[in-house]
Amino acid sequence: MKYITGIFAALLAVLLLFMYPLYEQARSQDKIAGAIVQGAATHFIDGARTKGYITPQMYEEFNAQLAATGNAYEVELEHLHKRYSPDYSDPANPATFQNSFTTFYDGFYSEQILGVLFPDNGRDKKDSGRRYEMQVGDYIGIELKNINRTAAAQLWDFLMNDNTQEHAAILMNYEGMVLNEDY
Repeated sequence: MKYITGIFAALLAVLLLFMYPLYEQARSQDKIAGAIVQGAATHFIDGARTKGYITPQMYEEFNAQLAATGNAYEVELEHLHKRYSPDYSDPANPATFQNSFTTFYDGFYSEQILGVLFPDNGRDKKDSGRRYEMQVGDYIGIELKNINRTAAAQLWDFLMNDNTQEHAAILMNYEGMVLNEDY
């Protein structure tokens, strides 16, 4: 019985002295990666809001910053283009204008935005036709989440003898209104 207790104590000591600090270090790495992702996303979206456009260079610089964390990310862009529609009491008769407008937004997402930035036509990256332009009053936003299992998630599953299938240790949402049209 003393022999079994000694083995259990040794295993517990190994767990507490080596595995838990390793897990805490991996969690700290996730926190650092989260801070890098937040800074990169904020810089990218604020640049787009200030300039009123996105260029291929801006997007590639943003992706390079994400790649520096060592994680893979799913990136979703959203551009809401502000539109106005005049209000009429009788839509068939323009003379019945009600002196008001209804505001609505047309949504454009990653597929459409990246289609402008990276077309299949061989244009140079600096070509203004590859610039995704927005207008003042529009909204631009980004949603990011990591799609790989981080070391912290893997260690947690090992320590708890679990399989959480938890991927998204790093999540980020950021959006804002376009402030300028610098094109």
